[in-house]
Amino acid sequence: MKRFIDIFGRNLMVIMLLLGLAFVNVSCEDDDDKDESGDMDPMPEESMTITDIAAGNADFSILVAALQKVGLDDDLATKTSEFTVFAPTNAAFSDLLNELDVSGLDDIPDDVLTSVLLYHVVAGTNKASMISSGYYSTLSTGPMDGYGLSFYVDMENTMINGRANITSTDIEADNGVIHVIDKVILPMSITDHAIANPAFSSLVAGVSKAGLVEALADESATYTVFAPTDDAFNMFFTDADLTLDDLSAETLSSVILYHAMSDFIPASMVEAGYFPTLSTAFDRNVSVKIDTEGGVFLNSDSEVVATNVVATNGVIHAINKVIMPPSVVDIAIDNANFSILVEAVVKAELVDALSGDGPFTVFAPTNAAFEELFTAIGVTGIADLSKEDLTPILLAHVVSGNVASTDLSNGNVPTLNEQKTLAINIDSGVSIDGAINVVAADVQGNNGIVHVIDKVIVP
Repeated sequence: MKRFIDIFGRNLMVIMLLLGLAFVNVSCEDDDDKDESGDMDPMPEESMTITDIAAGNADFSILVAALQKVGLDDDLATKTSEFTVFAPTNAAFSDLLNELDVSGLDDIPDDVLTSVLLYHVVAGTNKASMISSGYYSTLSTGPMDGYGLSFYVDMENTMINGRANITSTDIEADNGVIHVIDKVILPMSITDHAIANPAFSSLVAGVSKAGLVEALADESATYTVFAPTDDAFNMFFTDADLTLDDLSAETLSSVILYHAMSDFIPASMVEAGYFPTLSTAFDRNVSVKIDTEGGVFLNSDSEVVATNVVATNGVIHAINKVIMPPSVVDIAIDNANFSILVEAVVKAELVDALSGDGPFTVFAPTNAAFEELFTAIGVTGIADLSKEDLTPILLAHVVSGNVASTDLSNGNVPTLNEQKTLAINIDSGVSIDGAINVVAADVQGNNGIVHVIDKVIVP
């Protein structure tokens, strides 16, 4: 027993000595990892930017080569901004090269490649749970600086522009997130955008039947299109008791072009007033109103419900009702500056007559013009005038025919008041009877045209 205790004691002392040496060794090693203040040195961070992740994945080698070719690899490696990148695979790029009938990236001009690559990038970090069906603005510049080209995401089918499937999501990087797609998406024209969004299927059918597909895809011009949704077209066909098949190509062309204007007009530049459209049959004018809450309405009752879908050749704003040219009476009703004129027409019981087929040319006095008349004849308003007083005055403002300002010439023009002719002079602007000026011209309706004047014509 004593021998066992002696052996055990010596072994225990050896074990304790070894543990002590091990502790000293560990302590020394820990000290080596500390800085002068005694804190642990931070472990070096591994860079995992969007560019780094793409470069580390063999399936993105063509994407990386494309980014390097145009110098965008450094931009997507910055940590001062965040991006969401919809990243095409090598197979997606191979399909694109075949589609374009080119042998490689070197056959694609740098400016075109840059635009295409940036079309896959959205500012900010947008994880899959944050993305809903709708339009997203990319970093690819549109027809106007500050407005990026848009693409359409259909989350129900997880597709972009009806072309690329989203196959993988939420690959997180230090400066954003990557979602993988199986096709390269390409910037789209106005026509392409309408085709890509299932809510515009009726518009697409109308554009196709009217033969306007190529016109609205033309890259040599820019357009602003107020695009009716399918619900808007369904309402239009129901109200008119028509179908698309009932309308000729010529009629459809006039209707659709009445929703289009020249130039790029983003929502921030939309103003109230009368503006020319591309419809020659309707002689082109549409009324734009902006309410106190910022809502935008065309011809009074069609509301803009979505804005700034930026295409390569213009911009689309979606509306909830098909717009049609109003009658000359509706033009007056829709404009608050003609409220006294409307009151007078109602009291004189001329609404139905001026809503007829016509055509009529109406020289419409503003409220200020009527107020000046009231002061001159010593009345307080329309209430002080009878139907018999008002009828000859109002009919003196109406000429038969649809006479645009460019069709006017010097001379006397008969009115619907057989006792009154108008002395027209166009030498310096357009004046009537020497003292009455046309201050706005050519507001076209479906049964005539309106010219705004600054005084009431008195027979």
